[in-house]
Formats: sequence, structure tokens, C-alpha cells
Amino acid sequence: MLVSTKWLADYIDTKGLDPAELAEKITRSGIEVDAVIDRSHGMTNVVVGHVLECEKHPEADKLSICQVDVGEEVTQIICGAPNIAKGQKVIVARPGAVLPGGMKIKKAKLRGEESNGMICSLQELAIEGKLVPKAYAEGIYVLPVDTQAGADALEVLGLHDTVLELGLTPNRADAMSMLGVAYEVGAILSEDMKYPEITYSTSSESAENVLKLRVEDMDANPLYIAKVVKNVKIGESPLWLQQRLMAAGVRPHNNVVDVTNYVLMEYGQPLHAFDYDRLQTGEIVVRAARQGEKITTLDTQERELASHQLVITNGQEAVAIAGVMGGANSEVHEGTTTVVIESAYFKPASVRQTSKDHNLRSDASSRFEKGVDPNRVEAAAERAAQLIAELAGGEILQGSVVVDELDKSQKEVVVSPDFINNRLGMKISLEDMTSILSRLKFEFEAANGLLY
Repeated sequence: MLVSTKWLADYIDTKGLDPAELAEKITRSGIEVDAVIDRSHGMTNVVVGHVLECEKHPEADKLSICQVDVGEEVTQIICGAPNIAKGQKVIVARPGAVLPGGMKIKKAKLRGEESNGMICSLQELAIEGKLVPKAYAEGIYVLPVDTQAGADALEVLGLHDTVLELGLTPNRADAMSMLGVAYEVGAILSEDMKYPEITYSTSSESAENVLKLRVEDMDANPLYIAKVVKNVKIGESPLWLQQRLMAAGVRPHNNVVDVTNYVLMEYGQPLHAFDYDRLQTGEIVVRAARQGEKITTLDTQERELASHQLVITNGQEAVAIAGVMGGANSEVHEGTTTVVIESAYFKPASVRQTSKDHNLRSDASSRFEKGVDPNRVEAAAERAAQLIAELAGGEILQGSVVVDELDKSQKEVVVSPDFINNRLGMKISLEDMTSILSRLKFEFEAANGLLY
């Protein structure tokens, strides 16, 4: 789990702790921090540039001569990126800058033309190629048109940030989300955390009027929630969202898919977005797959299903492998206008077996197979609807379409301090135990030598 300390600050006051100090406290509490990563890599003199003119180099077909406004002056830079063009806002490393890997930027001449700096791709700023949006994977990254020329590009890109890499053991699925980590840090620092505020307006139309839902295997899928958002406009996500996803190790795609991945990282609850029109039937049926049934998943692989595997269907054919990966036949695309948001609880053993059968492990399956928090399933769907409405101009239909047979009642544990100490092989006082439980927000009583 990769945790951006800048993102973490949205939910918890870390009391001005240096990231290394915070990492030490988290490690001492029981979650090992494997690495503390400075996303800026010590870079300086990297600014936003505005390409005022762009012409082909007379002596090199693959080079362009660009006149770039870098805030304090207009300077000439030679660029070899295939997607460079006039009017773009770009990332510029000025002479004197040192990029990750030790590359020093100097004034130079390329095929007889002066070049005063370098127009950068995200990869040149140490962002892994697999995380760069596909539109910019083979060239320079283009910033939003309203970005100010001369501004600190690292600030614009959110790279003045430190990421903590957590080495989570299988029993710590609770820390596979930003809210989960914030909860843990809150307990360590005795601080209350802030949850996202979810508010939005809805249309007069009801989700139940446009979407029908049936779950045939209640044991494998005891809770399924679907929300419908109409009139969305698919496009690039805002820069802040793209950068948070990249910091978390997730590649941005488009505003709707990015929201589902953002909420996955925020709440630890996997979501999926279907194109409503591609469903064709206005219906979702969750059932066991038919032996030999086939589906092409989002990774373009055709997969043959077995009867013990759970699938999401449109009542006729499979449109997703439940808890593992969606199908290409219902994928959100540039022409999507209505989205169905899926938030569900799938039985861990079912997802684990299906993921193993197909040798297909996703961010979703890795969480489902460990067990997600059933109390966050609805909240995650609501959060996704809110963000899609904000970022894709969507209109949220009233209510949700729900099947809910999941037991969400709290479990009561009765234990003695002696039992705990014998198991731990160390001595913790009852006072310390009650302090820990209080900071973790557990409701409890201490009486008759027992903790209830």
C-alpha cells in the first residue's frame, strides 16, 4: 500500500511530523513501513512552460524548435517528443536543473540550434511509465490550459509529497485504504480523523425505474448496491486526481474510471462502473457462471468460466467476473453518457478461488479476498456518485438499487488481560489496554477482571 502523506493530511492531523518520524511511529505500532519515498527526488528549477511557437527543425525530422514562455522570459528549446505542439502548457527543466538519475540540464546546441532546457515527460520526473496516462505514454505530458507559465511544476503536479510504502501482512486488510491508514495514525497520535463529506443533489427520476437487480447466489453475494448517473461527459480527470492515483500506484484513464479507483484507494471498497447503454437490458443479474461460458475482460483476454465462479450479467451474458475484473462488453468509453456504479460485498473465498483460477489478481480482488468492511459498501457508492457528478457533469438518479441480506451486526468479544498478555508474551497493564482501545474507538467496559 502506497500512502501519500499529502493525501493522508485530508483525513488526519499528523501534528507536523516529518514523514520519516511518522513512518517510525507507524512501524512501531505494528505496520512496517518498507520505504519513505520523496516524490520530488530533490528536483529544482522545473517550471511550467507555454509553447508559443513550434516548428520542425530544419536539420532533423524528429526534432522541433519551440519558443517557450517560462514566466520570466521566452526561451528556445529543442524537443523530440512526437506530441509537442503550439499552445501547450508543458513541464520545463531549466538550465541548472538536476533530474532524477543525476541528469543535469545545461544549455546546448542540437543540430546547430540552441536549446535552453528540456521539455519533460512524466517518466523523466521519475514517474513509472506504467502509471503515465496512455495519451502521454510516448511523449511529453500536457498540463491544463489554465496552468500559469513560470509556476513551480512540481507544485502543480503534486510532487512536493512523500509516499510511505507499507508492507502489509494479510491480516491488515483494514490498512489497504487511505481512511484505514488515517484511522491507524489517529490511534497512534490520539487524533480524531475526518471522513469525506458526501452531499449532492439528485434528479427527480428514480434509479429503480431504469435498473432492475436480481442476485441468485446470496451466499457469494449477500450485498449489492447500484447507483445510476446520467448525462456524464467522459474526459480527462483533473490534475489533482490523476496525481493522487499515480502516487498510489494507479494509472489514470478517464474521469469516471478514475473516480472508481480513487474511491477504492480512499475507502478500500472496490467499485465498478458499467456503461448503462452497453448493458442493453436495463438489468443486472448476479449468478454462478455456466460451465464453459466465456467473457473478454478489460485486459482484452478471453476467459473461459467455470460453474463455481460468480459473474455479473445483464440477464443474458456475463459483463464482469464478480470481484475480479469487468468485461470489455460493458466498459465505460468516450461515448458513455449513463453510468451504473456497482458497490458490493462478495464472499472472500469465492473471489480468491476465481482470481486463482484465472491467474488474475487485481486491486479489487486483493481486497475482496481479504474481506472488505461491509459498513463502507454504501458509503463508497455514495462517494463515487458525488465525485462523478462533480467531475463528469453527471446527474444522479434518486436512491439506489439494492439487494441486502448481509449480517452487519457487531460481534462481542470478552477477554481477560491475562489472556492477552500470555498470548503476547509480554506485560501490558490494564490501563494501557483501555487507552489503546479508546484510541481505536472501540466501545468496551472493564469489569470483574475482564474486558467486554
